[in-house]
Amino acid sequence: MHIRGDHAELVVGGRLDVRSAADARTVLHAAVDGGVGDLLLDLSELDSWDATGLGVIMGAHRRAGRCGRRLVLRDVPPQMQRLLVATRLHRILAIEGGIGVDTLPRV
Repeated sequence: MHIRGDHAELVVGGRLDVRSAADARTVLHAAVDGGVGDLLLDLSELDSWDATGLGVIMGAHRRAGRCGRRLVLRDVPPQMQRLLVATRLHRILAIEGGIGVDTLPRV
């Protein structure tokens, strides 16, 4: 897993899972705490995430809200879009451009 960027925009790549969760949480929390306005998470390079990784995203979302910021997801890969829809988290998280539920490929 790798995360690069600043306090306004981060690119997350690789696998966001139980092995990388602690490092990802540290970077996301520092970005939330160190900036103002929306924090954009570009997920175009993300290969996969598991429940722990999704929990890290949700934790960053809650922390951003407490700091008066908004966490915004950009370029969510289709596989991860399906998971967000299945868990109904697409209704809670801010997703740039939204998720076209009707256009998601079926598995």
